[in-house]
Amino acid sequence: LCSKVCLAGAVEYDDSESVDEITAGAVILSPGFDEFDPTIKPEYGYGRFPNVVTSIEFERILSASGPYGGHTLRPSDGDIPKNIAFIQCVGSRDISCGNTYCSSVCCTYSIKEAVVAKEHASQELDTTVFFMDMRTFAKGFEEYYQRARSEHGVRFIRSRVSLVTEDPETNNLTIGYETEDGRLKKEEFDLVVLSVGLEPSRKARKLAETLDVELNNYGFCKTSQFTPLETSRPGVFVCGAFQGPKDIPETVVQASGAAAKVSELLASARGSEAIEKEYPPEIDISGQEPRVGVFICHCGINIAGVVDVKEVLDYALELDNVVYAESNMYTCSQDTQELICEKVKEHNINRFVVASCTPRTHELLFRDTLRNAGLNRYLFEMTNIRDQCSWVHQNEPEEATRKAKDLVNMTVSKSRLLEPLEAVSMGLVKKALIIGGGLAGMTVALSLAEQGFESYLVEKEAETGGYLRNTHYTLAGDNIESYLSQTVDKVMSNELIHVYTSAKIESIDGVVGNFRITLLGTDEQGGKEEREIEHGAVIVATGGKELKPDDYLYGADKRVLTQQELEQLIGDSDSGDRKFEDVVMIQCVGSRCEERPYCSRICCINALKNALKLKELYPEINLYILYKDLRAYGYAEDYYTQARESGIIFIRYDDDNKPEVLVQDDQLMVIVHDTILDEPIVLGADLIVLSTAILPADDNEELAKMLKVPLTHNGFFLEAHVKLRPVDFATDGVYVCGVAHSPITIEECISQASGCASRAAVLLSQDTITVTPTISVVDEELCVGCGLCEMVCPFNAAQLVDTESRRVGRVTDASCKGCGTCGASCPQHAISMRHFTNEQLMAQIDALVGS
Repeated sequence: LCSKVCLAGAVEYDDSESVDEITAGAVILSPGFDEFDPTIKPEYGYGRFPNVVTSIEFERILSASGPYGGHTLRPSDGDIPKNIAFIQCVGSRDISCGNTYCSSVCCTYSIKEAVVAKEHASQELDTTVFFMDMRTFAKGFEEYYQRARSEHGVRFIRSRVSLVTEDPETNNLTIGYETEDGRLKKEEFDLVVLSVGLEPSRKARKLAETLDVELNNYGFCKTSQFTPLETSRPGVFVCGAFQGPKDIPETVVQASGAAAKVSELLASARGSEAIEKEYPPEIDISGQEPRVGVFICHCGINIAGVVDVKEVLDYALELDNVVYAESNMYTCSQDTQELICEKVKEHNINRFVVASCTPRTHELLFRDTLRNAGLNRYLFEMTNIRDQCSWVHQNEPEEATRKAKDLVNMTVSKSRLLEPLEAVSMGLVKKALIIGGGLAGMTVALSLAEQGFESYLVEKEAETGGYLRNTHYTLAGDNIESYLSQTVDKVMSNELIHVYTSAKIESIDGVVGNFRITLLGTDEQGGKEEREIEHGAVIVATGGKELKPDDYLYGADKRVLTQQELEQLIGDSDSGDRKFEDVVMIQCVGSRCEERPYCSRICCINALKNALKLKELYPEINLYILYKDLRAYGYAEDYYTQARESGIIFIRYDDDNKPEVLVQDDQLMVIVHDTILDEPIVLGADLIVLSTAILPADDNEELAKMLKVPLTHNGFFLEAHVKLRPVDFATDGVYVCGVAHSPITIEECISQASGCASRAAVLLSQDTITVTPTISVVDEELCVGCGLCEMVCPFNAAQLVDTESRRVGRVTDASCKGCGTCGASCPQHAISMRHFTNEQLMAQIDALVGS
């Protein structure tokens, strides 16, 4: 029966198993992960109490396509909960279930769910997160955590919950927990969400056996610190959560990195089996009356929960030149894309409008759909009734609906005047410029060279190596000095890599595929030499540096060091030459504070690394680590356990009671308020080690202006999209990796640099590049050559040129980003924007005023 009634035709009873044989030059393993099964932890009541759900299930509850249409409801009775508790580390950091590692993502995704639940709630909702350490270590995550506390009112309680019980009459849940000061408390909640950890895919073990690939002791793919994308079998690579627990941005980065490793291996075969996509012939619409098709998206409750979609649809059908309109649950779905192509042909549609979410993520998809239907891509217009209507006016459904109708009217009015546009193709220089000769920069250069691309590696210091030159060993004990030496030798001996040290970039001009750099360097005689280099892509790998603080007596007492200086001290000395008896390490010095609200990510790991090394050298040493949250994410959790077992003492402090450092009778003293004992503790020390913030490079701001790329408020480079394009800039042809992006570990830096090389290779492997036609155009008959366009253009695309009769403004197609600044500034109205002409914009305004 289900086969007969299924509209999608998804049920096939006569389907059978088949075996396909594929010939490939490489294999990438990305089988993902499984969520932890919380029935293994009966104390939380999962499977017994209907209102105890996993975080993955709660994600579906919040989803517009979920079981409740995006409304937050209790499974037991469908009531709206008044308070929700999140329990962290379910199936992670837990010896009882064998998962002693940290799953890395649970803290941040729980905060997200707590915030989104409050935003979706139709009434007041309290959310509480029970946690041990808050591990919001990734870029922007710490600030998100702080906003959740201060702006969204999410409550955070530091405690590991031991038991959840249920009231059988109300199905409410009681959580018993111990406060930091040792008091036992109980609280009742309507809904409990278990933040489950990540486990290796249960099918991955069989896959690994089939492919003869080694797994680590947890069942994830085994890799090394210096080859995080390579399995134990040559030609087989790995990316994503199968390599270890990680979030979406890191997964996307590793996916690009794995593609780079394959491209290195198969460079000689590039394009040999590529099949170019073929589109149907483009329909000539010249002379035709506008025939507009309108598709309006429900997007579950994202839009339809506030906007009356049927009312908007009925309104669209009444608009002039609209020959077809319909609403869809998800206009971006594959089924709807196919339907659009059918309707274009059936109704002879020659203009196409979608009212849904943001063009930022979906405009390219719909343009490609239109091209598949035989129409020019630019006969499409999109209006955002999600962000601009349902989201911002969620408590005003009538006004949101009226606004959605106005936006659809304006968009249809513009669409009537749309004309086909043709993209411009141009050649490119198949070489890359890499700014920064540290680990990230060298990794990119070597990867591009293996893929057959030439690169220029520019380093401002006298030698390459960057931050790695001050690092001697990893947390796992790998020898960094040996790895660095081998990497530098490979770079210097590779004929495709041209290294410039003691070099300064004076200027960067040009556009994607055709950049030109002016470089000031030193010649063989020690004099200054200026060079010009042409290249098609730019990789920013400027690195960062360790903060030299002005507190805790740093700089005033030689016994107060940074972690980097301690590592240098350990690396430069023999184990028997120095004796340390009492060492105190202080975390979060200069980060997670008002001046630098971000987490520097590597500080806790570096503290564990150096503390364990000191314990190895001096087993009797008294070593204390003063911390706010110990962020030993991923497999570093095992070293945190090892540190505690070795006798290293961890004392937590908070921002209201920061440690004090003083000297009494030439004795270093540290006073710290222990949050568990709720009283100050005095520690004597012959060495104090500060885990200080990682800072962006000094010249980031100057370089950002040259490249026309943005920085975060913390001074690191800002990527185009945190999840979709984590190593790309919005400026085409420019990419970022390493600490220039944000503080990251060595392993993560190598993955990110490989991902960056892959993104650059996508560009450099092309013979030509296509420039978007939605750019500025100068009417030279109206232009008076005032030069204002040249002055205001942020991309140096508008310039004055001499013609036979006079000077006029012209726009370089490849440089123009279509921002419209020049057109808005032109006093003669001589500049217009393709796809945003004055006539089109005025039609929108008239539609709004007339409505």
